[in-house]
Amino acid sequence: MIGEDLELLEAIVWNDDNLTYGSIISVYTGPEETITALSDYGVEELTDMLRDARRTTDSWHEFLDDFVHDKELIARIRAKPPR
Repeated sequence: MIGEDLELLEAIVWNDDNLTYGSIISVYTGPEETITALSDYGVEELTDMLRDARRTTDSWHEFLDDFVHDKELIARIRAKPPR
């Protein structure tokens, strides 16, 4: 929806402390099944966070180190051309 790597988004949303309260929600898809989703505000907050992080290469690398704990994912995202 926002044109980002799905694994990157999942890594950020995995820790609910990364976004403000109410941005990450659980949506019931069945009697005992849920998925994690973002509220409209959460999508906006995440989009702004990623835009700000991409201002410089150094800030982008620092952001990845702070918010993503999978070293292989960080390496793969860093290898992509800048947006």
